[in-house]
Order: sequence, then structure tokens, then C-alpha cells
Amino acid sequence: MRLVAAALLVAMAALFIAARAIGPVHPAVGFVRAFAEAAMVGGLADWFAVTALFRHPLGLPIPHTAIVPRNKDRIGEALAAFLRDNFLVPRVVARRMQTLDVAGAAGRWLAQPAEADSRLRMGTARLFADLLDSLDQERLGGMVKGAIGSRLQAMRAAPLLGQALAAAIARDRHVPVMNSLLRWAGRALSSNEHVIRAMVHERAGSLLRWTGLDETVANRLIDGLDQLLWDMVEDPGHPLRMRVEQGLADLAHDMQHDPEMQARVEAWKLEVIGNPAMQRWLDGLWESARGSLLRLTRDPAAIHNGRLGEALQQLGQTLQSDARLKATLNRLARRATVGTAANYGDSIVRLVSETIRSWDARTITLRLENAVGRDLQFIRINGTIVGGLVGLVLHTLDVLL
Repeated sequence: MRLVAAALLVAMAALFIAARAIGPVHPAVGFVRAFAEAAMVGGLADWFAVTALFRHPLGLPIPHTAIVPRNKDRIGEALAAFLRDNFLVPRVVARRMQTLDVAGAAGRWLAQPAEADSRLRMGTARLFADLLDSLDQERLGGMVKGAIGSRLQAMRAAPLLGQALAAAIARDRHVPVMNSLLRWAGRALSSNEHVIRAMVHERAGSLLRWTGLDETVANRLIDGLDQLLWDMVEDPGHPLRMRVEQGLADLAHDMQHDPEMQARVEAWKLEVIGNPAMQRWLDGLWESARGSLLRLTRDPAAIHNGRLGEALQQLGQTLQSDARLKATLNRLARRATVGTAANYGDSIVRLVSETIRSWDARTITLRLENAVGRDLQFIRINGTIVGGLVGLVLHTLDVLL
């Protein structure tokens, strides 16, 4: 476009020279000469105006030229103020966010991963993986472990365990556990008969050992214990079993309502959390979670496979169909965006102005000129044509008057 504008100006100059050389051989030559002369003036004037915006015309330090380089800092501040006053105003952001369905878009992306933008998915995955790799893993692991430990310490374990135990008893979910424990006790008794026989033999008197009655007592004791355990497994209404179930119910009640029991459970909980084995388990838990996250981020397609993929797709469908959940998430996104604009709007504006201020004059000149370059050259073309038409009108009026 710069070449077109320059060629048009050169053409007008050539036309003017030709018309002047021909002379007054015909009245029409005067109109051509007037058009070409005025077109040259208009084209040169607009070339000067356009050039003066970005640089000194012909390199001459003419006052009020090279406007953009000389005022780049003021332009940056004006642009930043324009952004702050017209875009980063909380009410403007809130009004714009009213029309955006963030939850619906997220739901469609999750429900139809095959149709999602793979570049966005791959880029997000790489960014997350690089972020995990770049962080101080020892420090981050300590933070995660500390957060989990703090959460466990703040949690009141006794009422929670009591409610879980009471719910299990109410639905007879404790019965299989109790039967398994009783059968385990029976197997333990069978495999440790020699221990019981040795205990009876040591505690029996010399007379019982001499007569061999200690062996009889041991056999009766083992048979009685084995029969007791078997009866408790087979008979849900066995008195001893009912006593055990009542003890479990009392324990569930005490953990929910007895301050002394709750304090005892809390002491046990703190002792477990402070145990070195528990700390090692938390370390391993973080490393395992980090490894899983890295594997998923390095293979984004795997996220949408298996049970995790099914869960994500179901979540996406729910986000699209559940109007109440969608409204809640959209409201959360709107509040977060408005809060960001309110809290960090000045920082964003300052970033814009400081970035423009850091550019050198040539950089900002080239960027602005490239952004509006075609229109600026059209100004030169239009100035050439309009100038010629004005000259033609003036010459016509001179001839007629």
C-alpha cells in the first residue's frame, strides 16, 4: 500500500509536468493541470502527516513530528487508563460474565473429550507437568504432609468414628466382621493349643501333674473355648455375643457423647499422627499422588480412559443438565473474575504501561505502524484524489467566474 500511494503521487507529478509542458493547446489541459497540481499538494501533505506520526519526515527534526516515539510513555499510560476505566471495572466485568456460560463450556469439554481442542489439552497438560517438575519437591511434599497432618489434627475423630460404628450396627454391617474375628480366634486357638497346655501344666499342682489330670483339664479347657467360639458364630442370640454387641453400641455412644472417651480417642489419634511410621506413610502418599499426576499429565489421553474418564464424562453431562449446579458454578466464576478485576486490575494496568514504557521507540513505532499501516496509506491515496478533485473544482470556478 505504501508503494501504491507513492506511485500515485509520482503519477500525479508526471501528469502535472506533462500538462505544463503541453501548454494551453486546449482548454481541457488546464483542468488536467489543476487536478494534478492539487493532487500533488494533497498527496504530499498527507504523506507528511502520516510520516510525522511515526518519524521525522526526510530525517529533518521538524517540530511536532515523530509524535508516537516522543510520546510512547504517555500513550502507554493512556492505554492503561483506557483499559482500567472501560474494561477492568468490576461492574463491567460482572455484566459481561452474565452472558458467559462457563459451567456449560466446561461440561461440554469434559463430556466430549474427542471433540475438545487437543492443543489446549496438550498445552495444559505440559504446563501442569512442568510446574510439578519445577517446584521444590521436598518443600512441596512437606507442605502437603503438613496440610494433611493439620487437617487430621483439627478433625474430631471420636464423634465421626462413633457415628460410623452406630450406623454399621444399625444396618448389621458389623456382623460379618464379628464372625470373621470369632473364626480367626478359633483358628488361633487351634494353632496355639500347646501354649494353653503348657500354661495349665505350669499352674497345676504336683498331684495333678503326677496323676495326669492336668492334661485332662487342658483338653476340657480347649474344647470348651472352641465350643464357645463356635456357638457365638452360629447363634446370633448367644448371651456372650449379645454382651459384645452391647459393648460396641456403648462404645459408639460414648465416642459421640462422653467427653472422657472423646479425649482418650483424641490422644490416641495424636499419638498415631506423631508416629514416625505415620509420617513415612504420608510421605509415600504424596510421592504416589505426585507420580500419578505426572503420568496423567504426560499422557493426557489416558485421563479420558478407564474409570477416571467415565467419571469426568459423567461430571460434564451433569454440568450441562443440572441447572442448579450450572448456576452455582457460573456464579462462582463470575465472582472470581470480578474479584480478580477488583483486586488485580491496577496491577494489570501497571503491567501494560510498564511494558510499553520498556519498549524502545523503534519497536513501538513498528508495532503501531504495522497495526494500522494499510489505513494510513489509504489516507495518502484519498488525500491525493480528494486534493485533485478540490483543485479541479477551484479551476472550474476560476474559469466560470
